[in-house]
Amino acid sequence: MFEGLTGRLGDIFTKLRGRGALSEDDVVAALREVRVALLEADVALPVVKDFVAKVRERAVGHEVLRSITPGQQVIKIVHDCLVEMLGEANETLNLTAVPPVPILMVGLQGSGKTTTTGKIAKRLVERERKRVLMASLDVHRPAAQEQLRVLGEQANVPTLPIVAGENPVEIAQRAMRVARAEGYDVIMLDTAGRLAIDDVLMAEVAAVRDATNPVEILLVADAMTGQDAVNVAKIFDERVGLTGIVLTRIDGDARGGAALSMRAVTGKPIKLLGVGEGLDALEAFHPERLAGRVLGMGDVVSLVERAAENIDREEAEKLAKKLEKGGFDLDDFASQLKQMGKMGGLGGIMGMLPGMGKIKDQLKNANIDDKMLQRQQAIISSMTRAERKNTKVLNGSRRRRIALGSGTDVADVNRLLKQFLQMQEMMKKMQKMGKKGFMRSLAGKLPPGMMPPGGLR
Repeated sequence: MFEGLTGRLGDIFTKLRGRGALSEDDVVAALREVRVALLEADVALPVVKDFVAKVRERAVGHEVLRSITPGQQVIKIVHDCLVEMLGEANETLNLTAVPPVPILMVGLQGSGKTTTTGKIAKRLVERERKRVLMASLDVHRPAAQEQLRVLGEQANVPTLPIVAGENPVEIAQRAMRVARAEGYDVIMLDTAGRLAIDDVLMAEVAAVRDATNPVEILLVADAMTGQDAVNVAKIFDERVGLTGIVLTRIDGDARGGAALSMRAVTGKPIKLLGVGEGLDALEAFHPERLAGRVLGMGDVVSLVERAAENIDREEAEKLAKKLEKGGFDLDDFASQLKQMGKMGGLGGIMGMLPGMGKIKDQLKNANIDDKMLQRQQAIISSMTRAERKNTKVLNGSRRRRIALGSGTDVADVNRLLKQFLQMQEMMKKMQKMGKKGFMRSLAGKLPPGMMPPGGLR
């Protein structure tokens, strides 16, 4: 989401780092460029003014300008001010109340509210070991209640049985009675949305709030809508009262200003981020980690956490044993592609690695993206078991059949096989040379300044 802003800020900071000494004019000129970059990224004007003023006040001090690395000091100040703007600390969902704890989900239609309800419920069941009941209060949108029921089945979370003719308040009251009677810890109340804010919507949400006294009122806002999301948050907070915000589609192509403006404008914490379509694609919001991503410093902690959640340890150990014996086939390759997809795809992974902005651009220019990973998985799925075990049998007619079966071209099949053979060769080298020897060999082939992860230890 922040690629454009990260690139602009990276260019500005590269100039600062390249100078041995900085004058006050140098800092002011750099901050002028930072101001323009933030505004172009759709960050709210009052937020930009306040941010730049804070950075300038700290950065033009005697200690910074006279330090050995003034450029790095200025970047650290920008990072710290960005963290302050985003809220400084992660704020978790408040579940400290007598069960069942009501969580009211509000937002406009199309913001991802129902899907986010399912994601949060699944997260609470799996991570917090809570008994969760979900209830849809949306009697306006066709099949909205059925949608939540299906999500409940997918997430293995119970949903309140649908009773025709009830209004939202009656559904909410029934949900609370059922949750109390059956010993649930949390009750998720998914309210209706509208295409735009209106008095009827606000009155309905307020009536449900008064009937259930929720501990959390979470606004689900689409980060792709930019400043509109900030305005929606302000109005919902004024009319209903919010305890927190969940930003969805944070993995999209928007400029990212809404995410940076939301806390500063509303005063309400961003608690969770929707980072994909899957029910597992939900992350806790950590201001310092997001600041690191925006400034191109990466977010290795979140990447490790995501890997721990999504990588099947048993499968990884099985693969390690196969590699020790020199085996690596297309089934293993497909498994790696699947694991990469679970972790957010190429874009999601590389966005969390420090200094990967330029490489991401190169990959984009080379048409290497998550759709390519999906095509590769389709190609492998179109092969027989024997073909996946031994690629030498893949003659021209077999490749044409595979291309037809996967909806791709023969050129795509050839490209996949070439990549697989290269990886297979690399695995063999790793086995022969051992890890340290392989890393030294790889380091010699990398461009100046680039080292393999972990260095040459």
